[in-house]
Amino acid sequence: MACCCPKSIIEDILKARDGVVENVYFVACGGSYAGLYPAKFFLQSEAKKLRVDHYTANEFCHATPKSLNKNSIVITQSHSGTTPETVRAAKIAQEVGAASITITFDDQSPLAKNGDYVMKYEAGAPTSMGGTAFALKLATEILNQVEGYEFYESMKTGFERIDGIVKNAKEFLTPRAKKFAEEYKDEKLIYMMGSGANYHTAYSFAICLLMEMQWINSSAIHSGEYFHGPFEITDRNTPFIILMSEGRTRPLDQRALDFLKQYAEKLIILDAKELGLETIDDCVSEFFNPLLMGAALGNYSYELSIARKHPLSTRRYMWKLQY
Repeated sequence: MACCCPKSIIEDILKARDGVVENVYFVACGGSYAGLYPAKFFLQSEAKKLRVDHYTANEFCHATPKSLNKNSIVITQSHSGTTPETVRAAKIAQEVGAASITITFDDQSPLAKNGDYVMKYEAGAPTSMGGTAFALKLATEILNQVEGYEFYESMKTGFERIDGIVKNAKEFLTPRAKKFAEEYKDEKLIYMMGSGANYHTAYSFAICLLMEMQWINSSAIHSGEYFHGPFEITDRNTPFIILMSEGRTRPLDQRALDFLKQYAEKLIILDAKELGLETIDDCVSEFFNPLLMGAALGNYSYELSIARKHPLSTRRYMWKLQY
């Protein structure tokens, strides 16, 4: 069933299950896997009873949790809707009677065919209508309808405001992104760092943009883990991009940033406070970090591809070999 109304989807799922939902699984691969993380972070943070987990699709298929049942919701995402592991994960959900919600660009894709509910997003759609936002909206509705959520209206207002914030941030950052691209176009390694809902934004930029699309070595470091090993590789010649979150985990980012300012010279800082996220209510603003930072990093990836003369569509193996 094609539907872009998270509220109606969750109402329908609950009606069919006598109001009982026990667990929610977010399942995907690569950038889509990272794109589901903000919803998982939100629900895991705010839910008091619901069991929540986040799986890379192939692991979900091979090590399917025994708690998956008819009172589960499985949310999968794939841009093309053809990622085999994710298609299979959605099918497994349906086979056990769980509610299967798929998020995709193509509502006629194999993934969509394994979805009880299909949320289709458009290329170039506003941030509030992209796949990551759809998943976060679903998580908000699940929480509100299953347990009740005191900041539900603040989340709705946040979704109404995020597109304007993103638009202004992208315009503000364009000169910085161009400067970054010129200065770092010849780097062989760039580390990413973030925390909270932003961690998988850093992860996605590391594995999908830098490694996959630009062939630059990278790794995502959680700000809270930086001082438990990774900080030993910090030096004057190693580049770091740190995402400074708004919200409860900002102190983790700040601690890492304070150290980096002392011992690293190649340092790029993207700060949600500077980019306008404070205009969203403090009680929910942290959950919008990834929508803002993901869009902002789009500027950086685009400008880097231009400076390196390496189009974002270029691949060495992907789509060219059987693997």
